[in-house]
Amino acid sequence: MMRGKTVIITGANSGIGKAAATELLRREARVIMACRSRERAERAAQEMRSEAGTERGELLIRVLDLSCLTSIRSFCSLINQEEPKLDVLINNAGIYQCPYTKTEDGFEMQFGVNHLGHFLLTHLLLDLLKRSAPSRVVVVSSKLYKYGEINFDDLNSERSYNKAFAYSRSKLANLLFTLELSQRLEGTGITVNALTPGIVRTNLGRHVHIPLLAKPLFNLASWALFKTPEEGARTSVYLACSPDVEGVQGKCFADCQEEKLLPKATDEEVAKKLWDISEVMRRRATRWLGV
Repeated sequence: MMRGKTVIITGANSGIGKAAATELLRREARVIMACRSRERAERAAQEMRSEAGTERGELLIRVLDLSCLTSIRSFCSLINQEEPKLDVLINNAGIYQCPYTKTEDGFEMQFGVNHLGHFLLTHLLLDLLKRSAPSRVVVVSSKLYKYGEINFDDLNSERSYNKAFAYSRSKLANLLFTLELSQRLEGTGITVNALTPGIVRTNLGRHVHIPLLAKPLFNLASWALFKTPEEGARTSVYLACSPDVEGVQGKCFADCQEEKLLPKATDEEVAKKLWDISEVMRRRATRWLGV
């Protein structure tokens, strides 16, 4: 059970995030949905409360736009004021293969939301997590990290942009962030682990173009081969509350089992360099905003 535990889940109004939030609510956790649209979150929350049953925890909605550093700062300021403790942070939200666009702060959208947004969010909640230790950070990556590379000469994709590559790079960045953060938090009582949920039927692929004639076949295949959101969320829930991973640090899991990663996802030198550059990008954007 998760009674008395407070959990923040980004992107909790749909897909894996919604399924994980519903299961944790069923386990009597106090779940904070961190979502960009309050209206969509409220609609989802009604369904989640119904699915979780009468013996459930508490569900709250707080607005968070991971593409906007000002929104992230406002969200964290509110959480740090309102919440006496934070037991679990699940960095779940993501954008998948969108056309080339930039965040309000000038970052390529997939790198900005999937990596930098969660980088800042976690950074601003660390003190609360430390005070709440033992606590956990869970990072949702993807097996598509295998096709990504960290090109430090063009992190913002201003020289060239491939939407599939940019997504894979952001998911590789999630794993390198997990690695570096876990090392920085050794001895604090905060554990940091990542997961790859597999191919799940969600609305994440809304930017992917499928020819009209192929859609019926694709939909049939997805029902036959893809995981349900509930199946996709199992590892998120496992890392959030299972005693089996108590004290486990800096690992990646798939289907609730430790997953062996490619060397590029465990490169400590690249992880440290990415951390340092992410700090520089965050601070530069902050100066541009005058905050």
